Amino acid sequence: MSAQEKPVRVLVAGLGNMGMSHALAYHANPGFEIVGLVSRSKPDLPDALKDYPHCTSFEEALTKTKPDLASINTYSDSHAPYAIAAMEAGAHVFVEKPLATNVADARRVVETAKTHNRKLVVGYILRHHPSWVKLIEEARGLGGPYVFRLNLNQQSSGPSWHTHKQLMETTPPIVDCGVHYVDVMCQITDAKPVKVRGMGVRLSDEIAPDMYNYGHFQVIFEDGSVGWYEAGWGPMMSETAFFVKDIVSPKGCVSIVMDEGAKSDDIDAHTQTSRIRIHKAETDAEGRFAKEDTLLSMEGEPGHQELCDREQAFVLKAIREDIDLTRHMNDAVQSLNICLAADESVRSGKEIEL
Repeated sequence: MSAQEKPVRVLVAGLGNMGMSHALAYHANPGFEIVGLVSRSKPDLPDALKDYPHCTSFEEALTKTKPDLASINTYSDSHAPYAIAAMEAGAHVFVEKPLATNVADARRVVETAKTHNRKLVVGYILRHHPSWVKLIEEARGLGGPYVFRLNLNQQSSGPSWHTHKQLMETTPPIVDCGVHYVDVMCQITDAKPVKVRGMGVRLSDEIAPDMYNYGHFQVIFEDGSVGWYEAGWGPMMSETAFFVKDIVSPKGCVSIVMDEGAKSDDIDAHTQTSRIRIHKAETDAEGRFAKEDTLLSMEGEPGHQELCDREQAFVLKAIREDIDLTRHMNDAVQSLNICLAADESVRSGKEIEL
């Protein structure tokens, strides 16, 4: 068996929603061999994962298993140190978003990948979704400047609210989820982001006094494009207009149309598009629209697990085919920089120049 055909030995750290889905993706893909699972306590595992070795210490598991790939799906504050430790130990890295909790650490992770010639893939799952790829393509075809209207509010209770409260021990919603959608903005306009303005409010006594569970921000780009993003978590959030994905340009707009009845706590609803509406601003001699809106059906699009399967297939391809990930890594740092600037703006009450 050639080196290209040998399975990539992977250590999976973190077994929450994303970590479990990525572990199942590795299990199902013959290009990977899981050498260990890491979590602070052993969760109730599906049958497919029950026989893999389990460890509570990432450092211990890294030393013991010597993996080819470390898959880091833990809480945000451990992403950078775990990624750096793994690459220094000789492993490639897949790390869930956000790459780090501050820009300096994110840049250190990227520099470590370059220094040690390791692949670093950040969990921007929308990049592997055919409907989002189509949305970006159609928006770019319209031409800028753009108005980006994007949000993802989640009405959560029970276990999902518990998870949100744990996430907010280190990361506000506008950063945790915002990096996905700022990344979409940056893929549509290649212009440099220049200013960020943010606002936020603490809507629950169940989170730390210095944390907020609702926020929104605006980002201004060098080409005149402007972006708006909103995110809120908790039992008080509204199910009305929780999912807005709308991109406007002088020539028209491209929008995601959700199915009626979609719920904000449904993880598949966070990525599914149902339909893409394309509206052209062109008018005829009488001032009426020259063309009717086009609705692209996204029927049969991948669900959450299939998206994770596709994302990890890309990781395997990046390793085996030595794909240049420089742009991918730089984009991850840029989207994080914008979202952290938004958080700084929320806390300082001031506009932040990038």
